[in-house]
Formats: sequence, C-alpha cells, structure tokens
Amino acid sequence: MPLEQRPGDDQAALLARFVAGDRHAAEALTDLIAPRILRFAARMLGDLAEAEDVTQEAMLRLWRMAPDWQSGAAQPATWVYRVAANLCTDRLRRRRKMLHEVPELPDTSPSQHAQMMQTARIQALEAALSQLPERQRQAVILRHLEGMSNPEIAAIMMLGVEAVESLTARGKRNLSAILAGDREALGYDDDD
Repeated sequence: MPLEQRPGDDQAALLARFVAGDRHAAEALTDLIAPRILRFAARMLGDLAEAEDVTQEAMLRLWRMAPDWQSGAAQPATWVYRVAANLCTDRLRRRRKMLHEVPELPDTSPSQHAQMMQTARIQALEAALSQLPERQRQAVILRHLEGMSNPEIAAIMMLGVEAVESLTARGKRNLSAILAGDREALGYDDDD
C-alpha cells in the first residue's frame, strides 16, 4: 500500500497529537504504519518473529523521537520504513557473520491443488528474493510487493529516483533469471 496521504491520515498530525498526550493518536498511527512495516521486514528477513522485533523497535524509535519531529520532514511512515530497513540490514549482516542461513518459511499442506501451487509460487519468490543483493531486494519488495512509488522508495532508501529505477530493473531481471527454470513446475505456460 503506497504511502501517499489518504483523507484523515495526516501522519504528522497524529504524531503531534501523540506528543500532546493523545494515546488514541498513537494507536491510529500504529495501526496505519506497523502492519506495512511488518510485511516489509518479514519479506526482507524471511522470519516473522524477527520481523515482529524489527517492527516493534522501529515503532519504539518513532515514539522516542516524536517530540523532536520536524514539521515538513518526511512522513512518519517513510521515516519508520528507513529505520526498519536499517534494522533488517543489521540483522542480515549479523546472520552472514555468524554463517546462519535464513530459515525456510513453514510448509503448509493445503488440501486443494490451487492453494498448493500458490504456496509453491510464494516460496519460490521468497527463495529467489533472498538470492538478490540486499539493495535490489529492498527496491523490488517496496515497489512490487508493497506497491510504493519510486519517489517513496527513493526517500526510504535515501537514493535518487533513477537509482531506484535501476535497482528495481536489475532486481526484476535477476529474479526472472533465478526463476526461469521453474516456470513449468510453478504452472506458468510460455504465454503467461
């Protein structure tokens, strides 16, 4: 879901109301931002428990810095995405350092063929995403799975729009190459 403003979603105003002591504003802002951060972190890390920790830490950092929020700065959600991306990067680096593999997603055994095929496709995508370089993975997830615009992604990743476009294009090409041999097994015909 893109970060653009929707009526009644003035994130900076909700943050200001939180600073003024309005707990309902904190709940509303959390409801708006946290689920998207959780999805992003889960896709980056491949581990829901770790993603929950990242989401909690990112939101906690938002509440801590709320009194110093600069009006006219990035939207709070953009700031929280940036924090979450950094936290995910830190965790991924620690994993590489400790030589631990990202755990596989649990294998559910749906009873219907279509559900099984969808599960296989999701797992193939997650596995392929984990093979992309980190910055490409971030750009592809934010653009194609979270539905964000290139300017939003540029703000989160602290890059220019052209750099985001390049990362996304390279990421898509790399994903296609990684998944090319699995098209038939995943139920995709040549004309799909």
